Amino acid sequence: MNPSRTVKVMNPDRRQFLRATTASIAVTTAAASLLPSQLFAASAGDAIRPFHVSIPESQLADLRRRIAETRWPDQETVNDGSQGPQLAKFQEVMRHWSTGYDWRKVEARLNALPMFLTEIDGADIHFIHVRSKHENALPLIVTHGWPGSIIEQLKIIDPLTNPTAHGGSASDAFHVVIPSMPGFGFSSRPKDKGWGPDRIARAWAELMKRLGYTRYVAQGGDWGSPVSSAMARQQSAGLLGIHINLPATVPTDVAMALAGGGPAPAELSEKERAAFASLDTFFKKYMAYGAIMGTRPQAIGYGLADSPVGLAAWIFDYNNGELARRLNRDDVLDNITLYWLTNTATSAARIYWETAGQSIVLASAQRTSEISLPVAITVFPGEVYRTPETWARRAYRNLAYFNEVDKGGHFAAWEQPELFSQEMRAAFRSMRQS
Repeated sequence: MNPSRTVKVMNPDRRQFLRATTASIAVTTAAASLLPSQLFAASAGDAIRPFHVSIPESQLADLRRRIAETRWPDQETVNDGSQGPQLAKFQEVMRHWSTGYDWRKVEARLNALPMFLTEIDGADIHFIHVRSKHENALPLIVTHGWPGSIIEQLKIIDPLTNPTAHGGSASDAFHVVIPSMPGFGFSSRPKDKGWGPDRIARAWAELMKRLGYTRYVAQGGDWGSPVSSAMARQQSAGLLGIHINLPATVPTDVAMALAGGGPAPAELSEKERAAFASLDTFFKKYMAYGAIMGTRPQAIGYGLADSPVGLAAWIFDYNNGELARRLNRDDVLDNITLYWLTNTATSAARIYWETAGQSIVLASAQRTSEISLPVAITVFPGEVYRTPETWARRAYRNLAYFNEVDKGGHFAAWEQPELFSQEMRAAFRSMRQS
């Protein structure tokens, strides 16, 4: 793709924007192949440029070769996954990745969507932007986390933009913006430090402004939660409110007990004790990946950048193998292959280094008391912890929506796209009237 071919979309009215989007899709379809090394070319100011993915076959052949030439470790000494991905099961998945998996399917799926690049604060930001056909649709920016990517949100695009085809009404429609965080996927890898949630939040506010949106809402899970919360705390221009599905509600006394390895505070309710127990297990058994990336992302990065099997094991092992338990095999491999082909495993890991010591779930660390905009929360049963409503109301003074659903986990949009979309409609319904 020629970086000089740009489509400027600066503060357009609706008809201008629709014409520009239609034109950009046509350019995208005709664009030339884009090598991962070309993703980070210099951009032209604040222009919005169409984006197209076309990975050379040589890179896919190299991926398959590396998998085939893997030097495997010896078998685990236990009969479960307590030491990490079990050798025999994992080798079977890797054989499928090298012989049966088809990257071109997800590539075509991505290229069927309007995708763009724009430079913000020195970084090229990649994003999907799908406008609803329905009048008065509410703009929504959705942020992924780690070890996820924009692959997490692909299944919610149609339910959100086309609600009448999914049991909703036209009045529930959204225009959907899904950016890749800096250092992830098709966004550029930052050359400077400082790309934590606060800076990303300011970039997202600029992106929505650049798209001409003066009223919008934000949603995030995992790292998308502190990014969306930072947008609310900063009171980004035009932001009406946020929805998060990994809220920062853990009180200071509970956090201190968790950090010290002590028992739960005596005054906790039954639901609060259950939340404490889940967090205690997570931090003691499954958070080691965060400690490594939060302190030595470059060290782990050499292995992740050189070995596709090493990268896959690192991601498959997230939270005791949660991705493999809750998603189908090719969904997970789509995500891992995106990390591999863009060589962003190391740059993505640095968000943990940028935020070392700032717990995603601790209310004081995320400064929730400074958020005055409406906040909506959905509790999915398979989340890292089930947020008690009592904690949520203490953490967010303007809690506009709180609901507990009966299925779904940490990657709720990926796992339960229809339910997740229903929650977005319900959570933001009152904010549309603002």
